[in-house]
Amino acid sequence: MYALIMAGGVGARFWPKSRLRTPKHLLKIINDKTMLENTVNRLDSIIKRDDCYIITNKEQKDNIFANVENFKEDNIIAEPFGRNTAAAIGYGAIKLMLKDEDATMVVLPADHYIKNTEEFARVINNTVEYCKAHQECLITIGIEPSHPETGYGYLQVGKETDSGAYEVRSFAEKPNFATAVRFLESGDFFWNSGMFIWKAETILKEIKKHIPDLYESLMNLKQALIDKDSDDVIERIYSEMKSISIDYGVMEKAEKVKVFIGDFGWSDVGSWFEIYRMKDKDNNENVVDAQLVSIDTKGCYIVSDNKDKLITTIGIKDMAIIDTEDSLLIAPLSRSQDVKELVEKLKAKKYNDVL
Repeated sequence: MYALIMAGGVGARFWPKSRLRTPKHLLKIINDKTMLENTVNRLDSIIKRDDCYIITNKEQKDNIFANVENFKEDNIIAEPFGRNTAAAIGYGAIKLMLKDEDATMVVLPADHYIKNTEEFARVINNTVEYCKAHQECLITIGIEPSHPETGYGYLQVGKETDSGAYEVRSFAEKPNFATAVRFLESGDFFWNSGMFIWKAETILKEIKKHIPDLYESLMNLKQALIDKDSDDVIERIYSEMKSISIDYGVMEKAEKVKVFIGDFGWSDVGSWFEIYRMKDKDNNENVVDAQLVSIDTKGCYIVSDNKDKLITTIGIKDMAIIDTEDSLLIAPLSRSQDVKELVEKLKAKKYNDVL
């Protein structure tokens, strides 16, 4: 059993904290460890550290190696360009098969929060055992929703087959609020966790079937790795790869997809509002990590990197105030998902020094 931890994104919704070289998974959001460190550590009870791999981009590799203790540098795979999750997973599958032709992969995002790590380990072990017995299956983990969340993708679960595995009837993109309420009321829609379990050989076969042009590029990449070609050759191959998500490219089209239900306190920690919801509140329902003097301030998330700076507020409610050395974000918590759109606007206006 091997783990492939996906750590290539930036986490634009966590701007101004999250930047290209200090992305969300390298932030200490939940506790005194980075999100990536927490992800690696929770795997220690089920997967040997030497069998854990991190796939990221070349800009982040050195920072990741410096920030994760007791992790082999050779186990950090650096993509020359971001080409979405199908390419990253395909690259990881190739690397694992060159080491072990019979490799079973547990694919995990680097920046999710899991409260009950023992239950998480139990579910992962169950899915791996199922995968070994049903090697043609692609397995994902669905999370029972606790509220009508508009920031998550969903999957619709069908009948139970065996050993805790359920059929997947459909996938659904991030819904509007009314649709999210209907999903919750239906009882058969679950949050799509973005965690997968499969044989490395199987996912490559499915990529070949559903994204043949990407598969051809991956096989060129495999040969380049075998031949120990230069970084320039690998970069050229990667530049020509199709950019598509594993969900859209494979999971929504594959026939033998199964889902296991996870109930282990999961969150993808996808916005400042999600962090606010998870943190302990004061008597005014505020979450404060700053020097603050306030009047009639309720339900806010206020944080500053400069603890010597005094922040003052009057008469605000349900707001996020995120203060860093060079940038300040002020936004309603209910619009935390729009921070990603704001980052795109910063890119368009060429505010590259704050990205």
